[in-house]
Amino acid sequence: MKTEAWLFAGVAGFFLATGAFYTWLSGREPAGTAALTVSFVMASLVSFFCAMNHRRRGPRPEDRKSGEIAERAGPLDFFPPRSGYPPLTGLGAALTALGVVYGLWLFIIGFGLLAAGVFGLAFQYVHRD
Repeated sequence: MKTEAWLFAGVAGFFLATGAFYTWLSGREPAGTAALTVSFVMASLVSFFCAMNHRRRGPRPEDRKSGEIAERAGPLDFFPPRSGYPPLTGLGAALTALGVVYGLWLFIIGFGLLAAGVFGLAFQYVHRD
């Protein structure tokens, strides 16, 4: 994760320099300045996450030159056999997007379905042993 942290820190630095130059050159044009600022913040967030993950867990087998493939073997995680929440989430996302075009009433219905699907996915197996 250390390499990824440095990579995204470089991307964040690029967006910071580009944003400062763009702001100076364009005379504080708000849309481009906001887009470059948000890009800088998002890249910084990913870099921070990778750095903290590396600090907490240490180097991964992929980070070491002597790392073996067998060190990553084993179960990855729990994957549910069936769930009704992914189709509900997809339907909610589609109705929310259509609600932007056709009206607030459809947006609210879609957002409700989307929220129910996302919360269902997140908390479906909370009490799994």
